[in-house]
Amino acid sequence: MSSPASDRKAARDAAARAVRLRERLEHHARAYYVHDAPEIPDAEYDALFQELQAIEAEHPELVSADSPTQRVIGAVLEGLEPVRHAVPMLSIDTETDTSAAGAGKFDARIRKALGLGDDDPPVAYAAEMKFDGLAINLRYEGGALVQAATRGDGETGEDVTHTVRTIAAVPKRLKGIAAPVLEVRGEVFMRLDDFAALNERQRKLIEGGAKNEKVFVNPRNAAAGVVRQLDAANAAKRPLSFFAYGFGEVEGWTVPPTQTDLLDAFDKMGLPASPLHERVEGAAGLVAFHARIAVRREKLPYEIDGVVYKVDDRALQDRLGFKSREPRWAVAQKYPAQERTTRLNDIEIQVGRTGKLTPVAKLEPVFVGGTTVSNATLHNLFEVRRKGVRVGDTVIVRRAGDVIPEVVGRVAARRPTYVPNFRMPRECPVCGSRVAREKGGVDHRCTGGLFCAAQRKFAILHFAGRRALDIEGLGEKIVDQLVDAGVVASLPDLYALTKEQLEAFERMGDKSAASLVANLAASRKTTFARFLYGLGIRHVGETTAKDLARHFGGIERLRRADTARLLEVPDVGPIVAESIHDFFAEAHNQQVIDALLAAGFEWPESEGEADKSPKPLAGKTFVLTGTLPTLTREDAKEMIESLGGKVAGSVSTKTDYVVAGAEAGSKLQKAEALGVALLDEAGLLALLDGA
Repeated sequence: MSSPASDRKAARDAAARAVRLRERLEHHARAYYVHDAPEIPDAEYDALFQELQAIEAEHPELVSADSPTQRVIGAVLEGLEPVRHAVPMLSIDTETDTSAAGAGKFDARIRKALGLGDDDPPVAYAAEMKFDGLAINLRYEGGALVQAATRGDGETGEDVTHTVRTIAAVPKRLKGIAAPVLEVRGEVFMRLDDFAALNERQRKLIEGGAKNEKVFVNPRNAAAGVVRQLDAANAAKRPLSFFAYGFGEVEGWTVPPTQTDLLDAFDKMGLPASPLHERVEGAAGLVAFHARIAVRREKLPYEIDGVVYKVDDRALQDRLGFKSREPRWAVAQKYPAQERTTRLNDIEIQVGRTGKLTPVAKLEPVFVGGTTVSNATLHNLFEVRRKGVRVGDTVIVRRAGDVIPEVVGRVAARRPTYVPNFRMPRECPVCGSRVAREKGGVDHRCTGGLFCAAQRKFAILHFAGRRALDIEGLGEKIVDQLVDAGVVASLPDLYALTKEQLEAFERMGDKSAASLVANLAASRKTTFARFLYGLGIRHVGETTAKDLARHFGGIERLRRADTARLLEVPDVGPIVAESIHDFFAEAHNQQVIDALLAAGFEWPESEGEADKSPKPLAGKTFVLTGTLPTLTREDAKEMIESLGGKVAGSVSTKTDYVVAGAEAGSKLQKAEALGVALLDEAGLLALLDGA
């Protein structure tokens, strides 16, 4: 039997793991959807996503509205105008079982949800291909194309009308349809022959000395890069294709009763619908379709990474409804990743922007999954050991998830001679700082986070973030320019910048340069918690930074603390304590902190939480919902926490107060149902003043 203490520890560990998973998923989704530069395979992202789903299912109190499981992750690229979708563009759930059983599992879920028994007839499905491209919403008004937008985060996408108009497959006017509004959703992609021709042109441009050009990793990234070009003329030189598969907002047009009829209607309008789609019945029909497409996959003129099953009858779709981020009536089933063998020529170390050291396999180039692969991730030391690969081996390379190639193993019989085991370096190959591995963890990391050149841009952007020092105007574009030009090598260099220096950079005029210098100067007056969070110490989020600030009161006591002292801080466990201790033990980090303090940083210090009497709101839990008249969520949260209160993300029987503003939603309804005390902004301020 578990004890209350072990249950509390398990709950804390689950909460900490959920936070780390959300951060990793947010980072990798941004790399994939926003920067078109994926860092991990689809399969690895899916595994992280499913782990987070499992934690949230076991601990419902950890579910928050901003969790990747509750929303579609994406962002608007700088330079493109945001477009608010009238009907959200949701993602589709992925069935990770690539065998015939995967289709059966989906059919069983549908039949159970519809209340069907063994004697009831099979469910009819529309079976389609899953294209590896970029989801697009086409808005037609009066039959004419007026706007094209990317999916973005599902609620808000990017206006890419200028580039989509260059796609020959997208009709500028629909045939026989003049409805006031018809939004058509589909996939923009690049054919394999067009992709090969594009990369050949790119190679010639690079060989000719052209700058800012690159060879694309795969057709999906090439298509996304073209669509999100700011220059339509440049996009027109890179041919794209389009297939339609769904709809968004509709006015003045009767949507066909089935998905199959919808695709047929699209064809009649001049919109190319998803090819090779079929109406099938039951699990057997889905399995047969999956097998038929698998046989044809290698010969298709475009890349697919699976198939999509949708309940065909729209009335049944309406009965089944939606989960938070995806429909219950549809699922994507992927195919097994494609594999090839080649020689492992070397293993090099890549230092990521967060300090993680990743072994990278340097391969004899091999064509796999539609592209030539010469590099593949080995993830970490333990994966290298598990796979048993060494330099000189013949290895198996897989396009995992059809995105990032990885080495999955070796051909043991082909090892030529004895080669020593691969070892991780003890010092960072970029900055020379000590390399450390967390106890119980698998990743090695550079401890010189504030000093390491590989982590420089990430450290600056994190430091300038809204929840840290909140330095407005210090965005990704200007940080890239400052670092690439060698003007800023570490955080303290920011505070030596002059207006004249900044004016020399792109998009930095007189006013914006003066504003950034002023904002940098203003950021010197902050709170200890914000400064601490801004340092980017691994595992130290906003809440932990506040706990550390309250407990130690000032930077000197914290930087001298050993792990035993750190473990006295509420909710700081061994892994977090070790991470903080390692950070301050690195001399390079201490030098950067000293230089920041010398640049004029200051905040109110205290003697530390241990010497203070309990705060008046200690033990009280608040939940914020809706929009308050004058206070931002962050302002209200800081005011509550400064008096010892806790701000939670969801309402439960343990909630003491719900602070509700305009457009409060389900949290207010749950609070009323549970009888939780309700406050408006005036009531909150009165409570805080009284406390």
